[in-house]
Amino acid sequence: MISKTMQDAINQQIKDEFASAHLYLAMSAYFTSINMNGFAHWMRLQYTEEVSHAMKFYDYLHDRGGNALVPGIEKPAGAFKSTFDAFQQYLDHEKKVTQMINGLYEKATKDNDYATEIMLHWFINEQVEEEKVGMEIIEQLKIVGDSKAALLMLDRQLAARSNA
Repeated sequence: MISKTMQDAINQQIKDEFASAHLYLAMSAYFTSINMNGFAHWMRLQYTEEVSHAMKFYDYLHDRGGNALVPGIEKPAGAFKSTFDAFQQYLDHEKKVTQMINGLYEKATKDNDYATEIMLHWFINEQVEEEKVGMEIIEQLKIVGDSKAALLMLDRQLAARSNA
C-alpha cells in the first residue's frame, strides 16, 4: 500500500500532467491559428502524451491501493509571441516537469518506497527525451531565424511525427 504522503504527491503530479496537456493543446491551437499545421500536429501529440502520463500515475495509484483524484485544471496561456516563443515555453515547462519528477523520486527514496522509485525510472528517462527534443527544435528554430521558407520546411518535418 502506498503512503498517504506519496499518494498526495502523485495526485499533485497527475494534476501537473493534465495541466501540461492543456498547455500543449493551447499551443496546438495557437499554431493552427497561424497556419503552422505541422507544429500544431506535433503539439497535439504532446497533449495526448501528457494525458497518457497522467493516466500512468492514476493507474499506478490504484495498483498500489491508493486513491487517485481527478484534479481541477487552470486555464493555460493562449497567446504566444512566435513559434520560437511557444517552443521556448515548451522547453522551460519540460524542465519544470523534470524537477517535479526528480522531487517525486527523492520523496520515494526518503520513504524507502522502492516500487515508486522503479515506476519513476520510466518518467525520468522520458524527461531526458522531452528536454532533448525541445532543445533540438529550439536550435533548429534559431538556425531558421527569419526565413519563412525554412520555417515551412520545419513545419512539414514536425507534421511527419507519428504517435510512436
